[in-house]
Amino acid sequence: MGSINEPSSASASAAISAALEAATASYIKSNPESYRTHQAASAHLPGGNTRTVLYTAPFPLTFASAAGATLTTVDGAVLTDFLSEYTAAIYGHSHAVIRAAITSALDKGWNYGGHSGNEGRLAELISQRFPAMQMLRFVNSGTEANMVALATACAYTGRNNILLFNKGYHGSTISGRLDTRPAAGKVSLNLPHAFHVATYNDAESARQTVGALPRDSLAAILVEPMLGSGGCFRGTPEFLTALRRLADDTGALLIFDEVMTSRLGPHGLGAAAGPAGVTPDLMTLGKWVGGGMSFGAFGGRRDIMSWFDPAAGKLEHPGTFNNNVFTMAAGVAGLGVLTPEVLADLNGRGDRLRQSIDAVLRRHGLGTGYTPSTATTTTGGDAVLPWHPLTDAEHEDPAVYERYPPMFVTGHGSLLCVHFVGLDKGKLQQLFWLWMLSRGIWLAFRGFVALNIELRDEDVERFVGAVEGFVEKYGGVLAW
Repeated sequence: MGSINEPSSASASAAISAALEAATASYIKSNPESYRTHQAASAHLPGGNTRTVLYTAPFPLTFASAAGATLTTVDGAVLTDFLSEYTAAIYGHSHAVIRAAITSALDKGWNYGGHSGNEGRLAELISQRFPAMQMLRFVNSGTEANMVALATACAYTGRNNILLFNKGYHGSTISGRLDTRPAAGKVSLNLPHAFHVATYNDAESARQTVGALPRDSLAAILVEPMLGSGGCFRGTPEFLTALRRLADDTGALLIFDEVMTSRLGPHGLGAAAGPAGVTPDLMTLGKWVGGGMSFGAFGGRRDIMSWFDPAAGKLEHPGTFNNNVFTMAAGVAGLGVLTPEVLADLNGRGDRLRQSIDAVLRRHGLGTGYTPSTATTTTGGDAVLPWHPLTDAEHEDPAVYERYPPMFVTGHGSLLCVHFVGLDKGKLQQLFWLWMLSRGIWLAFRGFVALNIELRDEDVERFVGAVEGFVEKYGGVLAW
């Protein structure tokens, strides 16, 4: 095996490629109907796809049904769902209470073109759960929530510069996913805002980036309290507190994108940052809060949100499906299901899963790059390295192997991500996904995991066992 300065030897790389080739061949053989479905869809959908994150090489699986914590593919495979629709299916699939609420709404008719009453009730429940959202408005997705929140900040401050963070993701049109060497021919769908990108978890980087801008020109700081798509790296309390101070000093609005992280604490993850928490000026929601339906919301300080009062006439915000009856009914029902006690139990199960995976990796000697002095302790009782996500260039820099183990897990509560480091990281990530799939476990291709309330401790134990099996089989090509 290669030395610390040779993180991926030629023999190890060849072994990884051979293992991936064999696993891919098995996947193709096991999923002929998914392949046929994908080929048919490709006639009218570019790449057979209308949602980029769902694509997996050589072709994605197609599902026929879902119930509880299980998914069934068109080829008849039954998988335990550890992805939970990228957090939107926190309730599992077809929860009886939410199903009843949707059925009731269906029986009463839809597309009113007017108020149904449930939007006021849902807004009240959300405001009670997330006190930072003194007033709020509904949209149809987390992307839309962040788009309108940024537009609100620009209108309210009369400014146009916006601070984002590297690997931050706020929807298909707002991304801080910058790399020193982006893929050839790849372009961004980002909105034409004046975006400026700093390093996540680096307060000094944020201050320097803002300091380079003209005075009184920063409209907003948009940040996830824990990166979701970026790999479940949690923002430290010191980092989030520094952003609050930076917003106050510059007159900008601090916006917490809690589309994913709102499930990680009784009042969201930002409210759990440090002893007193950190309160944003605006906050965005999506995913699970709509009971599994298409949903988004933005809200915050009353003096800002009052600009949307039609009687004031300052800001208009129409939207045909903002208050669609199915989402409003499902959202009210869902928040009744996901009580603080249920949420705490779910996040505790997630903490145990992450700690168990970490224990497996350490037991097999894959944690050699871990430095306890650089760790911070979370409420889950484990150590989480406050790293920023690695760029492609960093994966090729030998110095990075002094700080990172070859395989590690990050996250908080019921959200986590399994990572690989090195030149072969992409192949290892795919090999890991195929391995877990062959063990009946569904997770994101990139290693992202989101628990749902239908999962049980025995499911978590099976997940940990599958990870250990992977490490036992392929640990020889992981260690350095």
